[in-house]
Amino acid sequence: MEAFVNFVQDTGFFLVTQGDGWKNLVMLIVACFLLYLGIGKKFEPLLMVTIAFGMLMTNLPGANMYHEIFFAGGHIHWDLFGGAPVTGQFLAEMQSMGVADAVLEKVSIGEVITPGLLDVLYLGVKLGVYPCLIFMGVGAMTDFGPLIANPKSLLLGAAAQLGIFMTYAGCRVMGFTGDEAASIGIIGGADGPTAIFVTAKLAPALLGPIAVAAYSYMALVPVIQPPIMKALTTEEERKIVMKPLREVSKVEKIVFPIMVTIFVAFLVPSAGPLIACLMLGNLFRECGVTDRLSKTVQNELINIVTLFLGVSVGATATGTTFLSGRTLAIMAMGIVAFGFGTAGGVLLAKFMNLFLKEKINPLIGSAGVSAVPMAARVSQQVGQKYNPANFLLMHAMGPNVAGVIGSAIAAGVLISLFG
Repeated sequence: MEAFVNFVQDTGFFLVTQGDGWKNLVMLIVACFLLYLGIGKKFEPLLMVTIAFGMLMTNLPGANMYHEIFFAGGHIHWDLFGGAPVTGQFLAEMQSMGVADAVLEKVSIGEVITPGLLDVLYLGVKLGVYPCLIFMGVGAMTDFGPLIANPKSLLLGAAAQLGIFMTYAGCRVMGFTGDEAASIGIIGGADGPTAIFVTAKLAPALLGPIAVAAYSYMALVPVIQPPIMKALTTEEERKIVMKPLREVSKVEKIVFPIMVTIFVAFLVPSAGPLIACLMLGNLFRECGVTDRLSKTVQNELINIVTLFLGVSVGATATGTTFLSGRTLAIMAMGIVAFGFGTAGGVLLAKFMNLFLKEKINPLIGSAGVSAVPMAARVSQQVGQKYNPANFLLMHAMGPNVAGVIGSAIAAGVLISLFG
């Protein structure tokens, strides 16, 4: 009978009824809903499905695949990974750093914790490895030609970063710390890896909600952006036809990633890892002598890293950290960030038209957010509704690529200020 009782008490059915076990049950429901969005609605499925399943794995009662205590206080506690027992001094230090009591209550003094699968995978996020490798893949899949052919689009990409800094200011007013506000604001860059890179360094406790918000809103770009684009432009502006871009030489495409890496690293050293990996991937694509590396980065590498990144980020969305009023505030500010980012690019394009002989279609300004190439496609689709002969896709790719660079620079600035 004692053995039977011990077996029953070790089951998830029993554990979910104890303490905060109900939060695990709620998070399992949330995970299933996100799986539905990724599979049924095809919202960023490559990452939505992996994040949702990681969320499901970490909230399975008693599975012990992820231990928040290993990363408490925003640091990796290598001694615990190595088998050192939990000490009273360690728990006191974590409590003084503001670590939630619900996290500390899961361990006891003298306990030796065995790392779980998700603990090991999460090291790639915490050390900034996965986001950089994702950027390498993005660089290998992206043609920087439209940006090189029309350097003015760099300004549109910069203007679209308005959402980051406006959201930062709003979060500070709402009572978030500087680190937390910077991490929430980066959602406005519409770049999931960048949001994860910044949050893992500045506010790791918010990584789950911020990652879910960033990728959810990236998937909703075709829904969020068009109303804002239409509200800020006239029908005549939407019908503006832009001339075809000039052809960019191979030498320009090779020199560009090298020069951007050097310039940005000197300007904002904190952005160096992201920019260097982005440009290295692009150099593989354009130099013509590394086809095997280019194909590997575009396919096998980015697929493997996407899997590890999604599952490990989802693992941080535990019931104790995710189910709070702050999570709702983060989701709300994510919408604000996307709105201001879209508006910033459109309004700058309208302002530039006051001085340009060859007018810019303001719709391409909305592509300044980093959702490549989804935001550029939205510009194309909205433009063709008002002028079927208008082809804005390649023009929109300029600010779209500039947005990727801009969000990485913004991330470097925020890390320099608060890291």
